[in-house]
Amino acid sequence: MSVVEQRYRAVLAVKAGDRVGEVAGRMGVSRQSVHAWLRRYDEAGLSGLQDQSHRPDSCPHQTSPEVEAAVCELRREHPRWGARRIAFELGRNGCPGPVPSRMTVYRILARHGLHVVVKRRRGRGDYVRWERSRPMELWQMDIVGGIILADGTEAKVVTGVDDHSRFAVIAKVVRRATGRAVCLALAEGLARFGVPEELLTDNGKQFTDRFGKGGEVLFDRICRENGVVHRLTQPASPTTTGKVERFHQTLRRELLDDAGLFADLAAAQAAVNAFRHEYNTDRPHQSLDMAFPADRFRPATGPDQRLMPVKLPGFLADAVGEAAPTAPPVDLTAMAAVDDHEPPPPAVDYRGPVEFDRVVPPSGNLQVAGKQFWLGSARSGVTVRFWADTDVIHLLIAGARIKSVRSHLSVTDLAMLARNGGRPAGPSPLPVDTAGRPGVVEVERTVSRSGSVSLGQHILLAAEILGGRRVGIRIDATTLTFFHLETRQLLRTRPNPLTPDEVIRLRGARPAGPPPQPATGPTRVQRRASNSGVVMVVGQKIALGRVHAGKTVTIDVTDTTLTVECDDGPRTFRRTNDQPIRSIKAHRPRKTDLAAGVGAQADRATQ
Repeated sequence: MSVVEQRYRAVLAVKAGDRVGEVAGRMGVSRQSVHAWLRRYDEAGLSGLQDQSHRPDSCPHQTSPEVEAAVCELRREHPRWGARRIAFELGRNGCPGPVPSRMTVYRILARHGLHVVVKRRRGRGDYVRWERSRPMELWQMDIVGGIILADGTEAKVVTGVDDHSRFAVIAKVVRRATGRAVCLALAEGLARFGVPEELLTDNGKQFTDRFGKGGEVLFDRICRENGVVHRLTQPASPTTTGKVERFHQTLRRELLDDAGLFADLAAAQAAVNAFRHEYNTDRPHQSLDMAFPADRFRPATGPDQRLMPVKLPGFLADAVGEAAPTAPPVDLTAMAAVDDHEPPPPAVDYRGPVEFDRVVPPSGNLQVAGKQFWLGSARSGVTVRFWADTDVIHLLIAGARIKSVRSHLSVTDLAMLARNGGRPAGPSPLPVDTAGRPGVVEVERTVSRSGSVSLGQHILLAAEILGGRRVGIRIDATTLTFFHLETRQLLRTRPNPLTPDEVIRLRGARPAGPPPQPATGPTRVQRRASNSGVVMVVGQKIALGRVHAGKTVTIDVTDTTLTVECDDGPRTFRRTNDQPIRSIKAHRPRKTDLAAGVGAQADRATQ
C-alpha cells in the first residue's frame, strides 16, 4: 500500500465520522499530520496527499544576485585573484550588498565554473616559518631573470625585500648580474631607505667568495663598512630566502608572463618600477593579514629623523651620488653602460699590522699569501678575522682568538693585503709588554679524569679533584693559577713551564681579568658511610655509627674542623691533619658493597 493510499484512507475515515485522534492512533502519526492531510485534500484533491518539498519559501542570508555578479566580474577582470583577494577588494571598494566571506566567494566561483582546481604539489616536509619583529632589521636579496629585450637578450633583476614588511626595497634591472651591478643596486637601496642591520643572501659569487678562495668580495666590503651583518644560506636551501623568492613568483605571474618583449633596459625598468609601486602600496598580502607592505615599512632614521649615513667605496659613491643622510632616490639607469670591471683600489701605505676578513671555504682550508690555515669543514662559511704583522698572525672568530701562528708575511705582503681590502689593525688580541713579551692572559680548559690539562705541548697536572671540570687558567710569567669560571675562586696554583712563544700560540687566550681569590667559607664534600658507619675525608676517619651505614652525608671542611650533617643534627669533629681534599662527590658503591649494606641492615633489624 502506497503512502498516498494510506493518507487517503485516513481522510475518508475522518470524513465518515471517526475521530481524528482515533485515526491518528491507528495510523501511528500525530493529530497534526491528519489535520494537514485533510487541509491538503480539500485544497488540491488526491494530488495534495503526495510528499511535498520542505525547502523554505525564502532564505534571508542568501547572497544577492548583485553580489554574485560583482564576484564573477572581478574574477573575469583579474583571473589570478583568489577568493580571499576578491572578498577583500569587495570590502575595500564597495559591495552592492553585505560583503561575502571567503568561502562564499569560493562557492560562487565554483557554481559559475570560474574556479579551476589546481593539483598541489606534495610538500617536502615541515618548514619553520619566521619573521623579524620590525622593519629594517633584515633584508633578503637575490637575482631573478625573465626580462627579455627586443634584441633577444635576457636581462636580470636584482631584488631585495624587507623581511618584516615584505616591502620591495630593491628592484633593479641590469643587463648582466655582475658583482658591480649587484653592488650598485644595493647602494641605491641603502641611499634610498638607509642601512639595515642584517642582509640575507644565497651563496652566489656576486654576494660571497665562500666557495672560492675565501676572500672578501665588494658586497662583503660594503656590508662590513656599514656595520651590516651578512648572513648566507646553506647550499641548496632556497626556502631560507623564501620571502624574496615569493616576490620573484609574484613578479613573474603578474608582470613578466604577459609583458612580452621590452624595447630596452629603460622600458623594462619603468615597467618594474610601476609593478614595484603597486606591490608596495596597493597590493594586499595574505602573509600580512591583507595589509599593505608600505603600511608596515619604515626607513632607518637617526635621532634627527634623517636617513642613516651610508659608507660606499669611492667609485660607487660617485656613481650613486652623494650618499648623505638626506640623499633622494637616485636613478642608476646610466650605470648600465659603465664597464663592469672595478677600477684598481687606491694604494695603501703599510704602517704597521693589518686586519682583514676571510670566509672559510667548504674544505676548511684558508689560504693567505701562499700559506694555508686549517680551520676544519665544520666552520665552512664562517668569517674569520686575521690580525697580522711580520712576527705573528692571530685568527679570531666573533672577537675570540682561536689560533696564533708565527708569521710568514713580509712588509710587501702586508702592504698587498692592505690594498686588497685590509685596514690598519687595532691593538693585538694578545697583550704584550714593552719588551714584546706576552702579558698576563687567561685560557679555558677541561681537566681530564686523571686531573691534567693540555697547554701548548705540555701536559700539566692540575688536581685529581678537578677531573672533568671546566676551569680557567691565569698565566703570568712564573705561575699558572687555576680558578672557577663563574666565581673566579682560586682552586690550585702551579709553576709556569711555558715559554713566551708558546704562550702567544695558545688556543683561546684572552687578556686576563682580576686575580682569583681563595675561598673564604668551608669546602662542602660528600661521603658515603661504610658498613660500619665510618667515613673517610682528607685522610681522617670519622665514626658516625652503624645507624648511618650506607648513607651519603655532607661534610663542611675547614682548616680546623669537620662538620658532618647527620639525620640527628650536625656533628663537629676536630681536624687532625692538613691533607688536601681529593674529591668532592661520594663514589658510587660497588654491587658487593650494596649487598653487604643491605645484609647488615637486615641483621640489625632481626636483632
